[in-house]
Amino acid sequence: MPISRLIVLAMLAALVVTPARSFAQALPNIGLAQVRYRTLRATAQPDGALKQEIDAIDKALAEAIKTGRVGEARRLLAKGTTLLSGRPWTDVLDFAHSLVLRADRVFVDPSTPYTVRIEQIYAPALDLTSSPVARVRLRQPPPGSGSMTGRTGAIEKDLGTFAGVARDLRESPFVADLDLSGVPDGRHIVEVELLNGDQSLGTCSLVIELFKGLDARLATLVSAANVLPPEVFAAWRADLLYPDDYVHRVNGGRIEMGAFDVGREVAEAEATLATARSGSDPFAGRTGDFERHYLLQQAGEIMAYRLHVPRGYTGRQAWSLVVALHGLGVDENSFFTAYGKRLPVLAEERGYLVVAPLGFRVDGGYGVSLGISGQDAAQQRKREMSEADVLAVIDLVRKQYRVDENRVYLLGHSMGAIGTWYLGAKYADRWAALAVFSGAGRPATVAQMRQVPQLVVHGDADATVPVEGSRAMVAEMKRLGVEHRYVEVPGGTHMDVVEPNLTAAFDFFDAHRRSKPPSH
Repeated sequence: MPISRLIVLAMLAALVVTPARSFAQALPNIGLAQVRYRTLRATAQPDGALKQEIDAIDKALAEAIKTGRVGEARRLLAKGTTLLSGRPWTDVLDFAHSLVLRADRVFVDPSTPYTVRIEQIYAPALDLTSSPVARVRLRQPPPGSGSMTGRTGAIEKDLGTFAGVARDLRESPFVADLDLSGVPDGRHIVEVELLNGDQSLGTCSLVIELFKGLDARLATLVSAANVLPPEVFAAWRADLLYPDDYVHRVNGGRIEMGAFDVGREVAEAEATLATARSGSDPFAGRTGDFERHYLLQQAGEIMAYRLHVPRGYTGRQAWSLVVALHGLGVDENSFFTAYGKRLPVLAEERGYLVVAPLGFRVDGGYGVSLGISGQDAAQQRKREMSEADVLAVIDLVRKQYRVDENRVYLLGHSMGAIGTWYLGAKYADRWAALAVFSGAGRPATVAQMRQVPQLVVHGDADATVPVEGSRAMVAEMKRLGVEHRYVEVPGGTHMDVVEPNLTAAFDFFDAHRRSKPPSH
């Protein structure tokens, strides 16, 4: 089975998509939408007339992706998901999915005026005979929902009803000026419902985060980073600039908001600045779990990475290092906050440094083409930057900490497992061992890493990345005599096989080291 069919999804809970709602700015990741759709199709196993309709959607979807018509691809994914969920696809649903809500910024200082735009990403089939009306509300996000959700919470404020909305919002987006005075800091959802008389034509929403004084505090950090002596502050400059860089990328629609906590990030950058101004190194002797940042020169963007430094680390001896690669749609925090939070606990107990890079984007692929978002130059650049981010972060950790070059390990789940097999083969002389959870790879690459011991874990009931992908890799390892351990979990799904087997991963790492230093 080709790797493009063995795509990963890091959060199966997001499988069910609400058909009439979308959250816009940087639109929800199309790669994730494709994976959800493919997972649902594999689970539903359509037959008869439904299968014929889904087959036609698949053919049209492949052509839309190939030709770069992303709006049409989103329409087809919404239609296919709706049909596979047992609901009819109507012209009203088609219209609803064409709607998006955008603004110049989603991290908002409420002391300044705020304007949103209602747009359409494709031409819907529904013909409107009159101009619709827009009803705008502010809602609370549901608890724990983050920014990627099809649900909303209670209404906080009625922001008005606006007439004169154009029938074609591609040609003439509707602009609305909103009064956010009196709204408390935090995340909120701006919701716009279009109405044709009493008929609802659909709802589009935008997650925003209000933060009073944001602009001034970011400006102070930027100013400090630019004027303080570079010989003193060069090592921490990216840590100071990261909140401003991230906010600008989100506001510009280049990346999604994600779980970024702007208040916490600004406060941590300010604390770093205060410590540095006092003449101390903000990160010297720091242990436990924390976040660092650096400038990825090739991309011109500041990247975050997550570290765990065991309490016993003093720098007097070299320590083992685990490089952890997250799955599709999550970020560098995943292995620290998910899987029962077992990875940092085990690292502390066993005496391992851990670093988790972002990989440039949540769908970067670590250099691998996932076969879900086309093959154009932008996708190629994303893959190249994703691989470059991982390598740069490893090099940073090697400079900042005493790392045992013969005990560097690569571990990944889902997309991270695909990346582990890709980077494991391409840079085989770097790794003492690999641990791969719910992944897929190209058996032809096994020969490149025949000297690298490997632990492979997969559930035989994985509906997202079929177990055949790991079986094929393991079969090639057996043929070539590669040292490995394969754990196939009966009834195991895509997500539930990781936490119970993380201890086995550290047992495997404990038992293996490189016989000679790697070449870099």
